Amino acid sequence: MDRFLAAVVLLSSAGLLTAQIAPPDARKQLEYTRAHYTRFDYRIPMRDGVNLFTPVYVPKDTSHPYPILMLRTPYSVAPYGVDNYRPVLGPSELFTKEGFIFVYQDVRGRYLSEDTFIDVPVHKANLRGKEADESTDTYDTIDWLVKNVPNNNGKVGIWGISVAVGTALADRPPHRSVRAALPHTAPA
Repeated sequence: MDRFLAAVVLLSSAGLLTAQIAPPDARKQLEYTRAHYTRFDYRIPMRDGVNLFTPVYVPKDTSHPYPILMLRTPYSVAPYGVDNYRPVLGPSELFTKEGFIFVYQDVRGRYLSEDTFIDVPVHKANLRGKEADESTDTYDTIDWLVKNVPNNNGKVGIWGISVAVGTALADRPPHRSVRAALPHTAPA
């Protein structure tokens, strides 16, 4: 592998590539996303006081409400910074063009989210008071999103790796808002 290609692979895996050196299709996708979505970065409070970093991409077209499509991941929600957009939102380019409110969240203890990360956390069946786990973090996040993100229709879909989706749904989500869950086996 030549040095340039090795550098591109290294920068890409570190999330440091920008649209300026991305392939033409990625540039077009990024332009589309920027033209049709506004990005907001939130630190959503959990019941135990921990804040989870959560970028939210909202359609600029406000003529009707949109469902929310959410990914919670330990693998980073890069790029970071409210002016840095993901070229493709959701599991594929088709979702970007369909129109959703897209939510990405660094799970507890990873990247810009607070607290300590626990790899493959065990679901706690009997939480007391302000105790929290992956399931309560998902519950609290959905509750906050439905109440605070303008122009959502109260319906939420969750996608991500199977463990993240499974632990997220261990408790009944608020407002019966979760309508779909799409687990997959590759890191998102």
